[in-house]
Amino acid sequence: MNISIFGLGYVGCVGAACLVRLGHSVIGVDVNANKVRLMREGKPTIIEEGIAELCAEGHLSGRLTATMDVREAVEKTEVGFIVVGTPSTKEGHLNLNYIYTVAREIGEALRYKEGFFTVAIRSTVLPGTNKKVGEIIAEASGKERDRDFTVVSNPEFLREGSSVKDYFNPPLTLVGTDNKKAEEQFRDIYKGIDAEFIATDIAVAEIMKYVNNTYHALKIVFGNEVGNICKGLNIDSHKVMEIFCKDKQLNISPYYFKPGFAYGGSCLPKDMKALKTLAHDLYVEVPVIESIYHSNELQKSRAVQLIMQQGKRKVGILGLSFKAGTDDLRCSPIVDVVESLLGKGFEVRIYDKNVKMSELTGTNKDFILAKIPHLQHFVTDDLDSVCLNSDVLVVTNKEREFGDLLQRYPDKTVIDLVRQWQEVDYAGRYEGLSWGDINANREAQEAEQKQDKKQTEF
Repeated sequence: MNISIFGLGYVGCVGAACLVRLGHSVIGVDVNANKVRLMREGKPTIIEEGIAELCAEGHLSGRLTATMDVREAVEKTEVGFIVVGTPSTKEGHLNLNYIYTVAREIGEALRYKEGFFTVAIRSTVLPGTNKKVGEIIAEASGKERDRDFTVVSNPEFLREGSSVKDYFNPPLTLVGTDNKKAEEQFRDIYKGIDAEFIATDIAVAEIMKYVNNTYHALKIVFGNEVGNICKGLNIDSHKVMEIFCKDKQLNISPYYFKPGFAYGGSCLPKDMKALKTLAHDLYVEVPVIESIYHSNELQKSRAVQLIMQQGKRKVGILGLSFKAGTDDLRCSPIVDVVESLLGKGFEVRIYDKNVKMSELTGTNKDFILAKIPHLQHFVTDDLDSVCLNSDVLVVTNKEREFGDLLQRYPDKTVIDLVRQWQEVDYAGRYEGLSWGDINANREAQEAEQKQDKKQTEF
């Protein structure tokens, strides 16, 4: 495939050389005459292991060249990658001027081009940039998005020092697009790379690099804080983290990485608090570890606010224990939510088939009685009774018996704290705690919300 790359900096140079190795013909574009000269001579614009050999190879094959002429590059290619810089402003925002300038230049060049052209944003940008780039190109070209051109988001996951190796061995290939033709083009571009190809929503692709890098930063800080605690105890922190990383079932896995409700139970709150206290006793500052508790409390508050926003007083809580399939109420996050709702005068009913008040003993019983002394008046194992007598149903555990809840009670407001359903087609009102609108039946939902607004004084 004939490909143009706008920006011959770090990512652009690596991308150009690697795409040639994959069998494509590449034209690099840059405003810097020296970078263009180097690329034309088969030399890299950066220092990186393996890049010089790839550039020389591309030059000898005649499939790697460069120009300062945007129109020439657009005319000769079917796909153009934007890989210019997105530096931070003083206030911490992204400076997208380079992105928008290149988009306008591509749009102006498209005025004279016949055939479909795909623009790929490779630079790290925030959600919404793809849409804006499309608007700029449409305005400058006089052409229509998805008829004459399209814009996809194709973030890179390269590390300096090993970028060539990372390019050919990525964890995955991610393309955000709403255009089938563009998706097929990119499947063809990357067909020589042995990695899962994921086509997804544009906004999802745009935010992924930020999520990845923020998590990488968190891992470094977390490791450092653990190390500082270990040093205070004269423990080998590298051995600790080496063993930590061997657990691929929980520690390094997708198990806990699911947006939803707060954590609870007898282990996480107790052990996290103990580690934080140990650090305090050693006079070691651990702000990341200390902030975990606060963030967890905020998630409980978000749940309370979400329930209150529905404007209805009768609330049914489906699941009281901290986890499905158990009767353990210790530090169950929904207990704090119930306590808050009762304090604000809500009429609360609770369903949990596993929690039997007469059988609670020890710390489990002590915890719940300290929080809600008269719990026996609110909890029952009769699901229908709770649902029929509540206007708002709050799903707190992923129990199989809740699977058909939307079909059985189509007129309720349902608050989902655990992503019980991946997709929803519900005539009532559905809202998730930490994810966007997944209800396919939005018209009915919006109509119900308008009706409630008219009838409710809250």
